Amino acid sequence: MLETIEQIFPYAMAYMAPLLITALGALYCERSGVVNIGLDGFMIVGSFAGAFTIVNMQDKVPSGSNLHLWLGLLVAFLVGAIFSLLHAFASINLCANQVISGTAINMIAGSLTIFLARSITGSGNIGIKMGFVPKDIPFLSKIPIIGPLFFTNTYITTWLVLLIVVLSAIVLYKTSFGMRLRACGEHPQAAASAGISVYKMRYIGVIISGGFSALGGAIIIVTYAGEFNGSVAGLGFLALAALIFGQWKPFGILGATMFFGIATTIANVSGVISSLQAIPPVYLKIFPYVVTLLALIVFSKSSRAPKAAGEPFDAGKR
Repeated sequence: MLETIEQIFPYAMAYMAPLLITALGALYCERSGVVNIGLDGFMIVGSFAGAFTIVNMQDKVPSGSNLHLWLGLLVAFLVGAIFSLLHAFASINLCANQVISGTAINMIAGSLTIFLARSITGSGNIGIKMGFVPKDIPFLSKIPIIGPLFFTNTYITTWLVLLIVVLSAIVLYKTSFGMRLRACGEHPQAAASAGISVYKMRYIGVIISGGFSALGGAIIIVTYAGEFNGSVAGLGFLALAALIFGQWKPFGILGATMFFGIATTIANVSGVISSLQAIPPVYLKIFPYVVTLLALIVFSKSSRAPKAAGEPFDAGKR
């Protein structure tokens, strides 16, 4: 059993990383008071921008260099941040329904990127030559039990995302910026009376959300996917579920996305692992979603989203 877990866990960590950074972006957005249903769209935009950048740079960098991959991730983040301004302007300035705005983002992103990809390649797919190679972390991978699970065959992007989680926990709960951001999502009128620009903080929350989500889409390209095909398999919506499952807290989201990563990986590799072949594959595939629904039902009374999430800010309201 332990050997089976050791085989599955590195793949689960790789699957978890883009899901985690996307859910973390949604955390910033909702903590500022804006609901972001457009996570899937931002991930698609990021995967397109990252793949396009990498394809155009991969023949211009020295052999063995990963500079083009890092540039792809950076461009994806920037493009996602810029693209998120559409959602920010509609939700914050125009006071549009945030769910409808996010749905529009998903529709625009999917259609626009496929159109651009077909115009560029003719097929709609943009494949890169090689992404990051999973590696063992020296010394740490030799630790019994923990080493094979966490420090063997890991992508550097996974550790980048985990570092961002730790930094986000510090920023949100230990800095004045984090307190202002959370205040705008809980009591925006009180925050405004204290001299905080609610519009500015909400813009920052949406921009971080768009950038992180797009980064998640690009991480998929440089780790286990290898090409842009116009879809991220609904990971944006799964990230939204992880946000709720994790109770709008960074480490809660980490636990939720790790659970999704393990459960989904088990479902994907069940056909080649003898100990799992006795279980019908369909049960394993629906397992994480069924558990999520049950958890949401059980914890619905104790679950508490930011009070002002989804509500347009009215400066004259008290």
